[in-house]
Amino acid sequence: MMDKDRLERLFYDTDYVRTSGTEAETKAAEYLKACCAELGVPARLEGFRVPMGEIERAVLTVDGKEIPCKGCSCCGSGEVEAELLYLPNMDKVSLANARGKIVLLDRGGVRKFEYADLLDAGVKGILFRCGNLNYPDRDIDQRHLREHVVDGKEKLLSVMIHASDAVELVRCNAKSARICVSQKEYDGQSHNVLAEIAGVKNEFITFSAHYDSTSLSHGAYDNMSGCAGLLGVMDALKDKQLRYGLRFVFCGSEERGLLGSKAYVRDNADELAKTVLNINLDMIGSVLGRFIACASAEEKLVHYLTYMGAELGFSVSAKTGVYSSDSTPFADSGVPAVSFARIAGGDVAPIHCRYDTADVLSMEQLEADIAFIAAFTER
Repeated sequence: MMDKDRLERLFYDTDYVRTSGTEAETKAAEYLKACCAELGVPARLEGFRVPMGEIERAVLTVDGKEIPCKGCSCCGSGEVEAELLYLPNMDKVSLANARGKIVLLDRGGVRKFEYADLLDAGVKGILFRCGNLNYPDRDIDQRHLREHVVDGKEKLLSVMIHASDAVELVRCNAKSARICVSQKEYDGQSHNVLAEIAGVKNEFITFSAHYDSTSLSHGAYDNMSGCAGLLGVMDALKDKQLRYGLRFVFCGSEERGLLGSKAYVRDNADELAKTVLNINLDMIGSVLGRFIACASAEEKLVHYLTYMGAELGFSVSAKTGVYSSDSTPFADSGVPAVSFARIAGGDVAPIHCRYDTADVLSMEQLEADIAFIAAFTER
């Protein structure tokens, strides 16, 4: 039974980094599979390919001084030296000056069309920045040049640096940079964990929540809390007669660009016509924060959620839109989707860093969030 004690044990047992394609991620998948079995709902693992890069060496030198960095996996191997240019924006005016240069971006990654713009502008290499100047640590995240971002085009050597070093490089008007990256790139494997409760109809409501974390995070809030939500709904509804079947997809590799949910939608395309709704949980149960529902569906669903919340005395801020999580591949495939989250903000519940721990969560609030989601599902 997913009571307070069982929820606390879930976070205790998964209190470790579990990045895409690693043994730790597989360990977490097996653990969630066992949790489903413990509730009397059999589960299985469905594997899928993930591009991996094992960094052997990454060196950044700026104006003759070595700057702490981490190479971006899957950005290729090699060496490039060029003039350094700070790009606070990605507009055409800024990019007009970028040809033949290594650029420092005021962000931790780029999207597909932005990467294409960098290539078209003639950029030779990229410095990304991460971290927070107000935190005592100087952690540098291990990130990836995502395969769907590159999209078969040339790979630009890329490294991550801490925000404090990025500030100093801009402040001192750094002139030139040299990037050297050596890595072994290969195909790894990640897993989705799939479980199912049968309904009267041969149609399904499919749940999703990701269980992987970023390289610096134990991912309690983002997003073992969502996985706890799936287990809680499973526990609440497993013995009830349901009109629709319930499918639970614990997604791997979400932090690498929704790879788990994309793989599920791709590998189970024949089942999508039977999927009437996707319910995605990504970050719930925080001590502070407002509960939101973002529906990639008819506006009627937003009105219903608002009304139901008022009826039950549970505050819900609902809107139509796209929530950047595992609901998106479902919506892209024509399945109506709604993402639930309790948004607290990085000042009290940081994500993608060492401060994402169970300390930012309230088991009582998590139970309340699960109860509302289960009630919505049952209706």
